[in-house]
This record gives sequence, C-alpha cells and structure tokens, in this order.
Amino acid sequence: MGEHTSPVKYFLCGGFGGICTVLAGHPLDTIKVRLQTMPTPAPGEQPMFKGTFDCAAKTVKREGFRGLYKGMSAPLTGVAPIFAISFFGFGLGKRLQQIGTDPSDKLTYGQLFFAGAFSGVFTTSIMAPGERIKCLLQIQQGGDQPKKYDGMVDCAKKLYKEGGLRGIYKGTCATLLRDVPASGMYFLTYEYIQDKAKERAGPDAKVGLLSTIFAGGMAGIANWAVGMPADVLKSRLQTAPEGMYKNGIRDVFKELMRKEGPLALYKGVTPVMLRAFPANAACFIGFEVFMKFLNVVAPNL
Repeated sequence: MGEHTSPVKYFLCGGFGGICTVLAGHPLDTIKVRLQTMPTPAPGEQPMFKGTFDCAAKTVKREGFRGLYKGMSAPLTGVAPIFAISFFGFGLGKRLQQIGTDPSDKLTYGQLFFAGAFSGVFTTSIMAPGERIKCLLQIQQGGDQPKKYDGMVDCAKKLYKEGGLRGIYKGTCATLLRDVPASGMYFLTYEYIQDKAKERAGPDAKVGLLSTIFAGGMAGIANWAVGMPADVLKSRLQTAPEGMYKNGIRDVFKELMRKEGPLALYKGVTPVMLRAFPANAACFIGFEVFMKFLNVVAPNL
C-alpha cells in the first residue's frame, strides 16, 4: 500500500475488499460461531459437534448448503462500510504520524501497528451490532426447532424491542478488545510481508499476485491469532440470554475459565484459520485491484 495514498481511496478500496472477504469466508465463520457457542455436554454425553468437519456435515445435512450462509445478510450489509472505515482508519493513522515529517520517510513497523490498531477503534461502532445479529442468526439450528429470528431486520427489531440500543450494542467492549490489537497485527503483517517481497524482487519490480495472496492470507492468520480469545468471549456474551452475565465480559471469562479452562479461548480456531487465509487473501486482492482501477480513473482522488 502506498505511503501517500489518499485515505478516501483506502475507504473505497477497503469496502470492495470487504465484500470479497465475506463471500469467500462466511461458511467457516458460521461453523466457528456454532462451535464457540454450543452447550457444554453433561457427563457421559457427546458434544453437539465433534469438530469443524462434523459441524459442517451436520449443518449441510439438516439445513443444506444455505445453512452455512446463515446470517450473511448482516455482515454483507455492514461489511462494505466496516472494511471501508477500517482501511480509511489505517490510511488516516498513517497520515497522522507523517505530520511534521518528510512525506517520503517510510513508517516504522511500530507506526504501522499503531495505524492498524487505530483503525480497530473506528470500526467497532458499526461492527458490534452487526456481530451481535450475525451470531444470533448463526446459532439458530435448522430442522424442527422453532426460529426466534426471521432474518437480519427481524432480529434487529426484536433486540431493540427487548433492550433498546443497549441490546443491539451488547458486546461492544468485547469487540473493541478483539479488534484493536488484532487490526494492528493485521495491517502490520501485510505490510511487512509485502516489504520483504519487494526487497527480494528488487527496487524496480512490481509486487505480483502471489505475493498479495500470501501477504493477505498471513495477515488474516495473524489477526485471528491475536483476536481469537476475545472473539470467543464476545460470541458467548452476545448470544447469552439477557441478564446472564451482569458484569459483561468479565463474567464470561470467569465462567469459561472455571468450567472449561484456558483452551476454551481458542474454541473454533480450526475453521477460523481455515477461513482466515482465503478470505483475507480475497480482501487484499480486491483492495489492490480496486486501487489500481481508481489510480487509472481518478488519479487525483
């Protein structure tokens, strides 16, 4: 990503990249949420899902392939502005650190991490309600079980009726706890790998598609390696009945540690990591392609 690229271009390209991300990665996100929120089995009972592939097989058997795309309307509706604001925040974070310095100076990796973390603060305001709705839709099982929510709009209406804006924004602090450090690692990893690819290719060589795929994929893996524990806590908090966790994420953490131990903070990690590489590779490919397009049609934007 260019050091002097306008934050507006980051905004537009990030939105397009975000749409690519959801289309590529939502099925594994559904599996992740179902694994994270399935009830703890009683002694002697089998768990609802034995793992990633068992969850996928049972979902498809009961609900068809469409079951893997449950809840996609929420992230797809919100993903363009979310990723647009994320990339805009990253671009703005870079610009703010260049104030009073030579614009040609390259940012340090610490500064890139800060710019990425800065973008995580930007996205939480619209990320939290979308995540809440998505998770509630994703844990609805098919078959004979009655549905509480009939889609994204119905879910939002019922949440507002039951708890007002606080009900819709439940889990905001948990989302912030996940996204600030994870976003820092996300952008730092992408920039670091692309820098190393440029060094190997030579100063006059262009970064190729394979480098973008690898850098984008590894950025996604780094993002989730940092953000996974907070994501587990967020999913549990956002899908819990009202009043279950009076002190929010602290109560979720205490209960999880007491009943399941530290490894539970990485429940659902397999589908997350399987999803992270292709979904985020798709995001950065979409970003770079759209950036090239805008540089041709609107070079002064």
